[in-house]
Amino acid sequence: MDETLTTKDFYYFLPPELIAQTPVEPRDHSRLLVYDRKSGKIEHKHFYDIIDYFKSGDVLVINDTKVLPARIYGNKKTGAKVEFLLHKRLNLTDWEVLVRPARKAGKGEEILFGESLKATVLEYGEEGLRTVRFEYDGVFEDILSKIGEMPLPPYIHEKLKDKNRYQTVYANEEGSAAAPTAGLHFTPRLLEKLKEKGVLIVNVLLHVGLGTFRPVKVDKITDHKMHSEFYRVTEEAAEQINAAKKEGRRVVACGTTSVRTLESATGDDGFVKAQSGYTQIFIYPPYKYKTVDALITNFHLPESTLLMLVSAFMGRENALKLYETAVKEKYRFFSFGDAMLIL
Repeated sequence: MDETLTTKDFYYFLPPELIAQTPVEPRDHSRLLVYDRKSGKIEHKHFYDIIDYFKSGDVLVINDTKVLPARIYGNKKTGAKVEFLLHKRLNLTDWEVLVRPARKAGKGEEILFGESLKATVLEYGEEGLRTVRFEYDGVFEDILSKIGEMPLPPYIHEKLKDKNRYQTVYANEEGSAAAPTAGLHFTPRLLEKLKEKGVLIVNVLLHVGLGTFRPVKVDKITDHKMHSEFYRVTEEAAEQINAAKKEGRRVVACGTTSVRTLESATGDDGFVKAQSGYTQIFIYPPYKYKTVDALITNFHLPESTLLMLVSAFMGRENALKLYETAVKEKYRFFSFGDAMLIL
């Protein structure tokens, strides 16, 4: 790994008005910047045009995690207001949560969330994290669906009218604190068209944690520590991806979460192993990709681990030049923004 790269090496200037506050309707009408790594060619399209860049036999890997309505608001017995952002489930009753304001959640304190949910603080963690134990009547997920809000990133200031717009249309297994946003552009019809063209769609799972919102606070990127996130690759998914690799068919990853899942599960021989567990994989230049041949991704924050991952795929200077182009062309950035296809 390159020991000389600093966080500042991944800075670019972004006018605040280019940060998308609301999603485009319909989903697949967002814009798409297409970049061919071999030729250097740049094209400006719409997301529904992505079908033209797939061919029969390609494998599209998607992350079918589902976002929990993980932001909940409660009160201490004193009446003081407390906000929880659910981060990681530890067992049936215990969670790691981000608390705001953290000083209001001391060890042993109880926070009430309406009549049906109570939390007791068990342990302190880093940077506002707490381990808490929930007590509740009924099904925890049902309670969350009633009282919880979608955990939109801090740079989105508009209220989300439809909770489902922060879910992919193929979201299946609840557990994420944030959406795998590259997948937000797909519609059921577009996925059906890809299948009709002979594209194989393969599901993997990575539950996105709060680390996706956290800035890199160190100068040397090698000093940055990633939060662990749960991932899973099934036997069927591994077989389908490996068959494509053996036959020289492309593996196209939808989003950085699919990339991190695939690269975590791939051995040095270049083949994916069926497995599950927690990954802290941190991908930055000059990381050599083992599985992914093409990448669909949104435009990420300056100096973020996600921009570093993309830079490892296409080269740091190329990535920054493309981001300059995207700014100039007034693409929409971040979670509800436009997309990029890197071939």
